[in-house]
Amino acid sequence: MPKVSSVIVPYAAYLRVYEPLAAFPDDERAHWTRYARRTDLPSYQDELRRSLADLLPTPPVAVPVHESADAFVTEVDGVVCVCPWRTRLRGWQALGELAEDFPEPVLDALIPPVVRRQSALDYERWRERNPDARPWIRTATWQVPINWFVLVSDGEREYDRGGDGEGAAAPMLRYRTPMVQARRRVARGLRALKEAVDEGPLIDGLVDVGRWLEEFHPRSLVELDYGGLVHALPAGELEDDHSAADVAEGIEAPRPRPRAAAGAAYGRLVERWRAVRDRRSAN
Repeated sequence: MPKVSSVIVPYAAYLRVYEPLAAFPDDERAHWTRYARRTDLPSYQDELRRSLADLLPTPPVAVPVHESADAFVTEVDGVVCVCPWRTRLRGWQALGELAEDFPEPVLDALIPPVVRRQSALDYERWRERNPDARPWIRTATWQVPINWFVLVSDGEREYDRGGDGEGAAAPMLRYRTPMVQARRRVARGLRALKEAVDEGPLIDGLVDVGRWLEEFHPRSLVELDYGGLVHALPAGELEDDHSAADVAEGIEAPRPRPRAAAGAAYGRLVERWRAVRDRRSAN
């Protein structure tokens, strides 16, 4: 993927699954095996910049014409694991969710109705040919969904404040956990939440994430990455951000006060992310 710009895109966080090469069909495995040897692997910022550049033409390119052949690559206990971008699939899915986030006049100004209708038709036809397709990456804008933190622990937190000056490494905050552990935490979290809080978005979101995780190889790696949000949070707040610990405190609170503990932890998280989400509507 050619480099489009050096501008930092600050608003997206990610939940990724890295699968071992053995999980892929032979032809795809051969591609990822060659790809993993590259020394010039693109970053999530490269993908975002390309997507934003596609919105500049008239009419805008709402979804890439061709599927991305890029992936994130890591090694787990000596085993190469990849997380395919699947930018086109994720673009279709994100386009379908835009109506929940923007009033229709704003949405029409961003992406004309004719472009959205054509993209929806293209996606419908593609889904008929690929009914079992699913993305390896989930994206959230201007926040990290609370249910994502259930999958990880504070002990798995990796933070790097980055460097100063041109060319210095960017800040990084992420969690990485084995798939088996993430699934256990989903099950444990659901049991605890159903005892502590009423049915609602938090439980529904965790059920949805749990079902998604079941689609992948059991030896996969799950990664929660703050992505560009590290550029939207002041350094001090980022360093002190232990959201996974807050979630765990609420879920693991002993009886007889699980509801109160969960409510307090949830309140801290809401307050922490409110200022970040407010930037979404700022000029």
